[in-house]
Amino acid sequence: MTAPSTIAIDGPAASGKSCLGGLLAERLGCTYLDTGVMYRAVAWAAVSRGIAVNDEGSVATLAQTLRIEILAPTANDGRQYTALVDGQDVTWELRQKAVEQAVSPVSEYRGVRQALTEQQRHIAERGRIVMVGRDIGTVVLPGADLKIYLDASLEVRARRRHLEMLARDPAVPYETALESVLGRDLIDSQRAEAPLRPADDAIVIDTTHLTIEQVLDKVLALIASEQWRKPA
Repeated sequence: MTAPSTIAIDGPAASGKSCLGGLLAERLGCTYLDTGVMYRAVAWAAVSRGIAVNDEGSVATLAQTLRIEILAPTANDGRQYTALVDGQDVTWELRQKAVEQAVSPVSEYRGVRQALTEQQRHIAERGRIVMVGRDIGTVVLPGADLKIYLDASLEVRARRRHLEMLARDPAVPYETALESVLGRDLIDSQRAEAPLRPADDAIVIDTTHLTIEQVLDKVLALIASEQWRKPA
């Protein structure tokens, strides 16, 4: 099976794109990059350095100067990746409540998105990569060999997010997860810079009634059939 060199996976919150991206990269022997982690890294740096999240200029300047590295897990502590900011391991700090609250506004800033898009494109130049985000197929890698857009019903996505939250806080109510997904959807769809939408040539997969293993099988079958190849 000849795999695409660059695979872009986009979709709204809790649609399953990160799970699919990690499994697909592992199966194909590719590099995996969840670009959302990079936005969290900028948000963490702003919060930890006392930079006001609503100061767009300062946050954008910060994004341009940070050295962000997303690596394969370097510790056996349940992490899916290792995130380094200027050499410091901040993997678990990226899940702090303050970062959760800051990442949405930070990700809207044009200067932040431009700085991280440039970094993401440099990483993709090496090839053999599965890149996950919300604007990969439309903005970051518009020439990607294969573009996938995952979606699912709001209810299912909220339930998935709730399960993630329960792993960290067994008392968190479902309504909190629902509000989180709704809020993220609003920001993603209405932001002026790179709003969330499927690329014109993306293959859209509805994961509402599918397990992650079924989604993976669909994508692997698609790759094996070489339907992803663009006409010469």
